[in-house]
Amino acid sequence: MASSLLALLDDITTILDDVALLSKMAAKKTSGVLGDDLALNAQQVTGVSADRELPVVWGVFKGSLINKAILVPAALAISAWAPWLVTPLLMIGGAYLCFEGVEKLAHKWLHTADDDAHEAALAEASRNPAIDLVALEKDKVKGAIRTDFILSAEIIAITLGTVADASFMTRVLVLSGIALLMTIGVYGLVAGIVKLDDAGLWLSRKAAAWQQALGRGLLWLAPWLMKALSVAGTAAMFLVGGGILTHGAPFLHHAIQHVVEALGASGFARTIVELLGDAIAGILAGIVVVAVVTGIQRLRHRRE
Repeated sequence: MASSLLALLDDITTILDDVALLSKMAAKKTSGVLGDDLALNAQQVTGVSADRELPVVWGVFKGSLINKAILVPAALAISAWAPWLVTPLLMIGGAYLCFEGVEKLAHKWLHTADDDAHEAALAEASRNPAIDLVALEKDKVKGAIRTDFILSAEIIAITLGTVADASFMTRVLVLSGIALLMTIGVYGLVAGIVKLDDAGLWLSRKAAAWQQALGRGLLWLAPWLMKALSVAGTAAMFLVGGGILTHGAPFLHHAIQHVVEALGASGFARTIVELLGDAIAGILAGIVVVAVVTGIQRLRHRRE
């Protein structure tokens, strides 16, 4: 009896060790997606009144939990009955990230008149008291939840690739843990980011000089932080997406390794060269996907 209990405790300890190690690896690999996730979700509350920002973020947070509740069981089902799908799904997700990165960079050339009209309508709606702001908020929340579904799917897919060879229970614990951790972490940070300017304004009106200085500093920092997150998120798309593609396509991985060996790079320099290779592969893949998607859209418009 005692030996059986000790064996059970040993098994539990082994599983927890595996969960901790794989969760750390998965968090490291998915962290590249978070910069874009933060920037996109923080931008979703643009145009919402200050007193409604947190309710909007809360609504998106609840929608994100529902997204994870759909994606985690789906990922577990794939890993159990169709593990061969993991790599193709990762490749599709990597290509999508690269596509989204190129589209963000080329937006001013690719966006249509309909996009301009939609953005102008949203801006006018936020200023016009006759507009139903509750309906506008619901539209923003729905749009943010759709965006979250795509980014959450990418996070789950990357995590699934990390734990593909682990036991089923370990996969359940790691996927569930990463999903919950990322959701709480992202939307907790989003809530802090969107209220940063309000905190700065509140401090700037205080009597103490140091509080006023801190408040002005926060007001100056808020827009720059959003820009920095956007830039970091775009770079992360190419690094993460390109890394997925190069590791999923052996010829790309070997090509980068040949370049590393030809340059004689080692240590930190080797890491930089490999990251540059991933980024270049990501940019090129994104350009190809954007060209294909744009061509298909133009053909549809001509037929219509």
